Amino acid sequence: MKYLMKFGGTSVADAQCIGRVVDILEHHRRAGDEIAVVVSAQRGVTDQLIDIAEKLPNAKDCTAVLPLIAALRERHVKTLEGAAPDFSAETEKVIEKRLASLQHILVAVYNLRELTPRSKDYIISFGERLLAPIVSAALRQRGIPSNVFDGCEAGILTTPQHGEATALCESDERIKKKIDPLLKNEIPVIMGFMGCTENGIITTLGRSGSDYSASIVGAGIDADEIWIWTDVDGIMTSDPRVINDARVLKSVSYIEVMELSYFGAKVMHPRSIDPAMRKNILVRVKNTFNPTHPGTMIVRNGHRDSRVVKALTYIDKVASININGAQMIGRPGVAKMIFSALADKEVNVMMITQGSSEANISLIVDESHLPIAVAALEFLVKDGIVREVTHNKDVCAVAVVGAGMAGAAGSGGRIFTALGRAGINVMMISQGSSEANISFVVKQADGPRAVRVLHDEFRLSEECA
Repeated sequence: MKYLMKFGGTSVADAQCIGRVVDILEHHRRAGDEIAVVVSAQRGVTDQLIDIAEKLPNAKDCTAVLPLIAALRERHVKTLEGAAPDFSAETEKVIEKRLASLQHILVAVYNLRELTPRSKDYIISFGERLLAPIVSAALRQRGIPSNVFDGCEAGILTTPQHGEATALCESDERIKKKIDPLLKNEIPVIMGFMGCTENGIITTLGRSGSDYSASIVGAGIDADEIWIWTDVDGIMTSDPRVINDARVLKSVSYIEVMELSYFGAKVMHPRSIDPAMRKNILVRVKNTFNPTHPGTMIVRNGHRDSRVVKALTYIDKVASININGAQMIGRPGVAKMIFSALADKEVNVMMITQGSSEANISLIVDESHLPIAVAALEFLVKDGIVREVTHNKDVCAVAVVGAGMAGAAGSGGRIFTALGRAGINVMMISQGSSEANISFVVKQADGPRAVRVLHDEFRLSEECA
């Protein structure tokens, strides 16, 4: 079998965790499997890099740089010495060289008083740059040949959109040529989260983009399966912090996991399924700390059981924007004006509804985008195109997901009847053409309760054949 295995930040948090990772890889290697590995940064490192990079242009001085470099050195060298003592000297030289490069770019950002998207991408790629050599050294410690590649060296070619780049189709051929021939003799370790443009400029794939990297590389090597190793047993029926008896799903479809990830489920990156789906590659989500658990399979056509709903999720850090006015009725181009104005400011619209009278359009956006979005739409009122633009931050979006809802009469009625019995008021409803997701908006305080009500209504805590 040929596998692409991706290990997240908690899976490589320290030397002991990396030891578990190598145990897994060694087991499969002995069984004759071919494996490529994608790794994330250690947990919290990328957040540290983002924080300092964004503060430096306006900082009084750059004294915060040296303590950060020292902390990263201490953390990674300690991990290295525990995971690969025989290779610590040579690998520490690589780490020191990369820390020096990181220090130079951070000081440059301070001196220039400017953080460009290009320099930010380069800075936040260092979490993976520091960690990947340690994982590779730990493999060599066990006698398994291994080399390290950044995303660009592995063949991931992307659009030039810094911070949220998309892989280009040419990546398949480049990855196949670079990585696939190595698999018979070694386990290549590839830095997740990053690629590069045709000019070799480093780009990043968005937060949690290592999942996306894994899917890109897995598609490039034509893997039999892609395994996403994390710190939970798989994709769950709901957030266990909200639903105590949430259970792990045995199987979900590509479309179901895409809907779940888009609406806040933390296990998979929203775009990470697309390359695997294009090649029809089975994806598994498994727990590094409980490797014997079968996890969740993600396939083209998920297992259909007697329940039409598979899972529930919600996002609480959102805001609603309501655009009202009789002036909108019968006036062509109003929607275009709204969404063009928001797109120009890079505001992502998560949900949309429009009243049949055409006098109201309601949107859901990320709460952090609300001030920008409201400012971008002010011209609509000033120019008399609409009567008012109002907003509300006291909301959350709930998504009810299940491919079985497609063509199943009464699903919506059952959802909203259950909510009505619980006294939960629904402020906005949206359903996509796939019919695999019914989303709605409620007051923020009602979000967890709405999820609990529907989890009980559809008996998602129970196993079902």
